Amino acid sequence: MRSTRAALTATATATALLPALLLAGPVFAAGPAPSAPAAATAVADGATTPVGEMSDDDLRAAILRILADEDSGRRVVREANAALDNGTPEAMRYFLETGYPLAQAEDDRVALLRILADPDSGKRVTREVDALLDSGSPQEIRQWLETGHRLAQAEDDRAALFRILARPDISDALRAAVGEAIGGTPEEMRYFLEYGQYESEG
Repeated sequence: MRSTRAALTATATATALLPALLLAGPVFAAGPAPSAPAAATAVADGATTPVGEMSDDDLRAAILRILADEDSGRRVVREANAALDNGTPEAMRYFLETGYPLAQAEDDRVALLRILADPDSGKRVTREVDALLDSGSPQEIRQWLETGHRLAQAEDDRAALFRILARPDISDALRAAVGEAIGGTPEEMRYFLEYGQYESEG
């Protein structure tokens, strides 16, 4: 599996290969479907009302909230729109209770593959993505995308900053800027690596 993912990283055809990889992945292996995430009801209803007790208007509003979420992936958006187009309470309930978790699981695996194909992904990010693609549950993958990715990226970025400090020809200005970035937030370290280091050298 790692050699397949390495090929994805190295080629421009990664996107075309995603459907086949996803269908072969552990998310679609035999066994029970992933349960609806705890957030599904909250996102859907804005409270704690079970999907089975929602009115038609509540069901429709729940799906519209999912569509309005900028983190909703392609399959989630496609199936949410299909449920709204169908318009029946049964179709909308099925999406919220069953279709949404399955669609989210597929979109999350696509997100992992995109991260793996990103040349800026460092050793810890790559290692953790590999582990999740090999054996991560949908819930573990979602949690990593929400919190773990940021932490893993921060560790990789800090290592990259120390590598800059180790350059024999580093300027005093760049050294000071790197030292400040190392003490900053994960977002500040990422910004520095993408933009700030070049501004400091200029």
